[in-house]
Amino acid sequence: MQALPFRVWPGRPHPLGATWDGSGTNFALFSAHAEMVELCLFDDDGVHEIRRIVLPEYTHEIWHAYLPDVRPGQLYGYRVHGPYAPEQGHRFNHHKLLLDPYAKALSGALRWDDALFGYRIGDVAADMSFDVRDSAPFMPKCRVVDPAFTWGRRPDARPWHETILYEMHVRGFTMRHPQVPEDVRGTFGGLATAPIVDYLRDLGITAVELLPVHAFVHDRRLVERGLRNYWGYNSIQFFAPHPEYLGRGGLSDFKAFVQRMHDAGIEVILDVVYNHTAEGNHLGPTLCFRGIDNRSYYHLMDAQERYYNDFTGTGNALELRHSHVLRMVTDSLRYWVEEMRVDGFRFDLATTLARVGGRYDDQASFLEAVAQDPVLSGVKLIAEPWDTGAGGYQVGAFPPGWAEWNDQYRDTMRRFWRGDHAQRPDVAKRFSGSADLFDRRGRRSWASVNFVTAHDGFTLRDLVSFDRKHNEANEEGNRDGHEHNYSWNHGVEGPSDDPDVRRLRTRQMRNLLATLLVSQGTPMLLGGDEFGRSQGGSNNAYAQDNEVSWFDWEGIDEEGKALLAFTKRLIALRHAHIVFHRNRFFHGREIPGTDVKDVVWLRPDGSEMTGADWADPHARSLGIRLSGEAGLLHLTETGEQERDDTFLVLANAAHEPRTFRLPEAPLDGLWQVVIDTADDGEGEPTAVFAPGEERTLDAHALQILRLREGVDAAAAKIVAERSTAGR
Repeated sequence: MQALPFRVWPGRPHPLGATWDGSGTNFALFSAHAEMVELCLFDDDGVHEIRRIVLPEYTHEIWHAYLPDVRPGQLYGYRVHGPYAPEQGHRFNHHKLLLDPYAKALSGALRWDDALFGYRIGDVAADMSFDVRDSAPFMPKCRVVDPAFTWGRRPDARPWHETILYEMHVRGFTMRHPQVPEDVRGTFGGLATAPIVDYLRDLGITAVELLPVHAFVHDRRLVERGLRNYWGYNSIQFFAPHPEYLGRGGLSDFKAFVQRMHDAGIEVILDVVYNHTAEGNHLGPTLCFRGIDNRSYYHLMDAQERYYNDFTGTGNALELRHSHVLRMVTDSLRYWVEEMRVDGFRFDLATTLARVGGRYDDQASFLEAVAQDPVLSGVKLIAEPWDTGAGGYQVGAFPPGWAEWNDQYRDTMRRFWRGDHAQRPDVAKRFSGSADLFDRRGRRSWASVNFVTAHDGFTLRDLVSFDRKHNEANEEGNRDGHEHNYSWNHGVEGPSDDPDVRRLRTRQMRNLLATLLVSQGTPMLLGGDEFGRSQGGSNNAYAQDNEVSWFDWEGIDEEGKALLAFTKRLIALRHAHIVFHRNRFFHGREIPGTDVKDVVWLRPDGSEMTGADWADPHARSLGIRLSGEAGLLHLTETGEQERDDTFLVLANAAHEPRTFRLPEAPLDGLWQVVIDTADDGEGEPTAVFAPGEERTLDAHALQILRLREGVDAAAAKIVAERSTAGR
């Protein structure tokens, strides 16, 4: 080590992390139980440790120092001294280089080696032993950053009820895109290129929901099999972007991506994983939190503090009941909102974040902290409302201000369009915004995030092409992934050249997309479903950082292009008509100030359904009349009526055609078809029909009709001539 004079001043305990102030850098690290903390500085390559400095100050459980000679770009890490007593919850080992939990950037990648573990692997005593090998050669290093960036205007938040989410993966979206330069494919820089921005804007979605972008670890068991943790649900940092997603511009690449999205009218939502870390269970590596203060950071088992409570199936859970751990999470969230300008978050396995005494509590400290925070309470908050622990399923139980992934919507619509029995009552609930789950404490229909597919499970094309999962590429004997997919291969497992099978599969994809985009609630589209992307039947592609998961842009055939055009029409229809995204639940009640109901459920003969109709388990078709009347209920913030057209949705999930009689309408009104999933062409249907006319809906088909009032003479003449010819 160099023995040159090096200035070390006391510095400040706040802010935590490494903070460049234009003159020098302040370092601050929380550890309640450490006995000494050493700051290790490395050369530009991160190979050689050039200085080791004992942090001289300890204030309110925070170790700190100010180094006036340290500039942005400096690589560093920590060694933390303290007791190694796993049975007491302590796992300090100063031989292990540790990441700063507040680091804003990382350099290099983790390379798996036994030296990364605090104990001697293979020792009879397992984690009760103590390993003295230096882990620094195998660890990424933290980097001091200069956060300066010239931002453009930050747009106002888009109202929740106008939101259309698009779930996507940073790497997979651009890795095979021919118009994205090769040197930026798979990075934020790639997502910021004109072809990608233009595509997303033209599609019509309003927000991208990125799979995890916090720095994460590729599991050792995967790396040793030649696989990778593609999805990224294995975070080791909560402030630093994953290094592989950054290019030469570093943090500026991410900021430029966000600015480009905002300029295109698209919000950025991050999928965040604060429920656990990549350090795993008691036999996991020592990379960061475990070596800094294991007993503070992790949710340890009562009376068995050697072991971790595991509500996530990943080996550990962060201890959000601890004030400093909770502070780290909320500091991280604020950092991404204020410094990186993201618009919201989707919280993975969010039930874990709100466990008190092992049970979910909607007044848990994390939920309360977010609710009272003036920054965080104003962004979009989405919960994945379950985990793998006891009582983990909490759909509908999150507090006001939160939206939630609604897996009941997914399963109901899949079962209905597959043709399962007794689905109509649940279809009505899910289509209307799932009031049975969310209509409490003033919550609105947008709280239900509706989806039929997501990253975890089949893609839309695979949902209609496979009866069984095909996860053999994960090398886990096809034991991983969901067993209950409610999918249907339509007679052939996997790809088919049979034109009838292909036609029916495409129609079913249209049915599911159309249902999703005209249901009340917040729709979420899985990236690639708009053109029928396949993963070869994998419903758990978490380890497939390859052509299985990467979008094949050049492989989009004519069928895929037609589906893309259809999806764009659906999204445009939703944007154009507020009746599909009211800010209230539909209850089948009269709209105050009118004599019509917000939604009416219709039998095929055009009359309103009765209790007996709902109880019929064999019925697989229904009509839905959505009133565009505003009355005294649907008003803007300034009191203006939000009137819209009235629509009719006809759905037939049966295996045979079904005849519907169109419901009554005003004397000068006609029903015009605007969406027909049985139409194999790309053009928009324009047929018009009189109230009382009968329409035969094909098997496995959906139509959306708009009520046209004050119809012109030409349209009325066409209908009259058709009626006369029919007689």
